[in-house]
Amino acid sequence: MAAAKIPGAAVLPLTSKKAIPGEEAGHLIRWPVLFSSIGIVSSNQHYLKAAEVVSTVSPPYVVKEKLSMLEVLLLAVALSMDAFAVSIGLGAKHQRRPMSLAIMAGIYFGVFQALMPVFGYLGGKGVLGWVEAAAPWIAFLLLVLIGGKMIYESFAEGVEEDIATITHRVMLMLAIATSIDAMAAGFALTLLDVAPLLACLIIGVTTFLFSMAGVLIGTKSGTWLESKAELFGGVVLILIGLKMILF
Repeated sequence: MAAAKIPGAAVLPLTSKKAIPGEEAGHLIRWPVLFSSIGIVSSNQHYLKAAEVVSTVSPPYVVKEKLSMLEVLLLAVALSMDAFAVSIGLGAKHQRRPMSLAIMAGIYFGVFQALMPVFGYLGGKGVLGWVEAAAPWIAFLLLVLIGGKMIYESFAEGVEEDIATITHRVMLMLAIATSIDAMAAGFALTLLDVAPLLACLIIGVTTFLFSMAGVLIGTKSGTWLESKAELFGGVVLILIGLKMILF
């Protein structure tokens, strides 16, 4: 029985290393079709449709996409360390109704940490056409500056030490103060293969969870982890910056 034919479909040898480049290949890989199962193969079984060959290839952009998502997760954890450290200090000093304070800290810090990178990303997109060649170096400098600032602050006294009463105004000011770094880091999102809104959502949710945990940890164990969290966040940001210019 003659094999079924699809007009315009190319036939490649089974041993061929060639793959369909670009977006077409991406669609075929995401939605692989087993042509052999419906008889769309040559009569001597030595040839397969190009689509089937491509569907078995692991393309570079899939690996790159996974690495970008990992970078976003690391960036989210690193940026949340500032809010995490402040939350630990708040929990250690204000131990009444810790769960209520934890939720308040999570909402304030999480929302602002999610919003600020959006502004940084939009600003970065606006100037990317002018500085595209230098964009990795700009992102590197911003992340190193933010990371260095966090490392420096890890050896200084926390701002929450001077807070006598927790109010919404106080939390608003703390949320803005801890999220300024995230706005600068938003520029780095222009260089990652991840949807910017998804990245900002990940950053916000991560900060929400770390802020809640920080208050509860501070309530139970004091501030011993506070400086270590900022130090860790600063180091991670510097490493992400180095990755952007080296790889």
